[in-house]
Amino acid sequence: MFEVGVIEEAGAAEVALDPIRARLLALLAEPHSATSLAAVVGLPRQKVNYHLKTLESHGLVELVEERRKGNVTERVLRATAASFVISPSALATVQPDPARSPDRMSARWLLAVAARMVKEVGQLINGAARAGKPVATFAIEGTVRFASAADRAAFAQELTSAVTTLVSRYHDEAAPGGRDHRVIVAIHPSIKQPETAAGAEPEKTEES
Repeated sequence: MFEVGVIEEAGAAEVALDPIRARLLALLAEPHSATSLAAVVGLPRQKVNYHLKTLESHGLVELVEERRKGNVTERVLRATAASFVISPSALATVQPDPARSPDRMSARWLLAVAARMVKEVGQLINGAARAGKPVATFAIEGTVRFASAADRAAFAQELTSAVTTLVSRYHDEAAPGGRDHRVIVAIHPSIKQPETAAGAEPEKTEES
């Protein structure tokens, strides 16, 4: 089982977004049969089995083992990943394109860049999984608290200068056998989850 599975096909995305099937996928982080799942979700075994076959046909669950019980063979299934992300390629005709309106200060452009990253990394992950090879990636994630908007702007300027210097130093257009790598650095306001009763609305921040 993978930690994260990437859904690239529209049909698989539609299947995974069905509330009942999404719940079954969550439960299938551990192996289950249609009978054991039916007891948990309160649905007839036949209906659960129908949903499981649909999930399996789209590669979202896989067979773990078959158990013989009398004249019946019980199939034990498990999700192919502990969690899933839907790639923008599943919505090919309306997927975001950062090239349409590049604006480093726009939150929507940042979202388009992030969507492209999900799409491209998802394609790399799925391709590498089929080939049985790893994907070489690197990421840094952290939090910085700015005292003012001016400090944030200064930070962004210095960060831009530092990244530009690094890219200029290591980029070699003529390197034989070299491979292009996409570099993405982003800053956005963090959203703090409230420490109140469950179901409360999360704290919102203004777009800037």
